[in-house]
Amino acid sequence: MADEQTTAENQQKAQKQERMSKNIVTIVQAGPCKKKVTVEIPEQTVRDTVDEQYDKLRKEAIVPGFRKGRAPRRLLEKRFGKETSEQIKLKLLLDASDVALKDKELEVLREPDIDHENIKLPETGPMKFDFEVEVRPQFELPELEGIEVNKTALEVTDAQVDREIELLRKWSGVWTPQEGGQVESGDQIIADAILKIEGVDEEEKLHNIEVFVRENGTVGQVPVEKLDELLAGAKAGETRHTSIDVAETYFREQYRGKKVDVKITVKDIKRLVPAEMNEAFFERLEIEDADELREKVFDMLHSRAEKQAREGMAEQIYRYLLENTELDLPLDFVADQSEMILQRQYSNLLMRGLKREQIEEQLVRLRAGSEEQAREQLKVFFIMDKVAKKLEIDVTDEEINGHIAQLAIQRGNRPERMREEMERDGSLPQFRLQVRQNKCVARLLESARITQAKPEKKAKKTAKTKKKKTEKTAGGGEKETKKRKTSSKKKTDE
Repeated sequence: MADEQTTAENQQKAQKQERMSKNIVTIVQAGPCKKKVTVEIPEQTVRDTVDEQYDKLRKEAIVPGFRKGRAPRRLLEKRFGKETSEQIKLKLLLDASDVALKDKELEVLREPDIDHENIKLPETGPMKFDFEVEVRPQFELPELEGIEVNKTALEVTDAQVDREIELLRKWSGVWTPQEGGQVESGDQIIADAILKIEGVDEEEKLHNIEVFVRENGTVGQVPVEKLDELLAGAKAGETRHTSIDVAETYFREQYRGKKVDVKITVKDIKRLVPAEMNEAFFERLEIEDADELREKVFDMLHSRAEKQAREGMAEQIYRYLLENTELDLPLDFVADQSEMILQRQYSNLLMRGLKREQIEEQLVRLRAGSEEQAREQLKVFFIMDKVAKKLEIDVTDEEINGHIAQLAIQRGNRPERMREEMERDGSLPQFRLQVRQNKCVARLLESARITQAKPEKKAKKTAKTKKKKTEKTAGGGEKETKKRKTSSKKKTDE
C-alpha cells in the first residue's frame, strides 16, 4: 500500500514538472549579477492546478448537509473560494519560479522576492508574473599553477621591542579624568549626543556614551570621519556639531545612505596614563624585571615575524587572484552582506587571540570602510569558492573540530563549549569558510614559484637581552644569583 502511495506521489510530481516545463520563461539582464525573470503559465496549467486543489479540498472539507467528499464544486467555490484561490496562486508562483530557475540553470544567491500581493489568479487565460534575482557572478579563474610569490625575511629591532613594551604599558594603564583639560586625539570622553537622521522626525538621543577620540571613530552607531579633529580642544560642557553622509552600503540599515546631523556635548574627558615599569607591573606579567620583559617581547615578536612571513605569502596569493580575475558584484548584495563580512572579520580576530579592546579598535576601522571591505571580501569569497571546487577541496567536521580545539586551548576554553557558542552566535559557517580558504591557499603555495629573499642580517636580540643571556651562560650573573637565593629561601621556609 505504501509503495502504491509513493508511486502515485512520484507520478503527480512528474506531471507537475512536465506542466511547469511548458511555461514560457524569458530572462533579461537587470543589472550587475541581476536577472529579470518573466514567467507565463499556460491557461491549461492554471485550470489543472485549480481542479487538483478543489479535488483535494472536496476530500477534506466538511460541508453541512453533505457527506465528506460529496460536496459539489460550486458550493466549495462559494464557501472557500477566496482562501483557495490564494493558495492556488501561491502554489503556482512557487512551483513556476522554482522550475524556471532550475530549467534555466540560474545560480541564485538567495530566494526570489515575488510580490505575490499584486499578482492575481486569472479567471481565464494564462497567468503572468515577473521577479528579479541576484545570481552568482560568472567568471574565469586565472592560471593557478606556478604563482610567483616572494618570501621576505623580517628582522626584530630594538625599536620594535620598545614600541611593544609601550603598548603593554598602555593596555595596563588607567583612564584618568582630566579636570579642566581639553580633548586630545586618543582621549576617551563621556558625552551626550543627539542624532538627527534624514527622513526621520524623532531625534535619537544618547546619554553618557563612551566616545573614543580617533581619526575614524563612532558616535553611537554612526561612523564619523576625522572625529579627532572635530573634538580637538573641546572642554567639558562644550558642544560640537557635524553632518555625516553615511555610505549606501553601511551595515546599519537605519543610517544607510542617509545624512545624519550629529551633536556631541562633552561631559567628561579621560586620558590613558600608561602603567609604570615597577614591581607591580612585572608581577602582573609574571616576570621579574625589565630585562626578562625585553627577552620575552623579543621572542614574541620573532614568532610574530615568522607568522607574518607566512601571511605575507598568503596575501600575495589573494592579491594575484583578485588582480587577475574580472567579475561583477550585485550592488544590493554588497550592502546586505556588510554585516556578515564584519562577523567574519570578528571571527578572524578571535582566531588571532586578540583582546576585546583590540578587536573593538579593529572593528571601528572596518566599519569606516565597510563598502570597500564588502566588495573585496565578497570578491574573495566567490573566487575562493570556485578555486575550492576546481581543486576539489572541502573541509570535514573532524578538521573543523581540530581547529576549534586549537582555538579553545589558546583561550582556555573547552572545545565542545566553544563549538556550541559558535553555533549559537552564527559564526561557525564563517569559521568553516575561513578554514577552507586557508586550505586552498596552502594548496596553491605548494605549486607556487617561491623566491626566497636573501637573508639580511640575522635578527639580533637587544643589547640588554644578550648581556642577560651571557650572564646566564656563565652562571655568575646577578640575575641567576637572585634566583638561586629565592629558591634557597623557599626551601628553607618549607
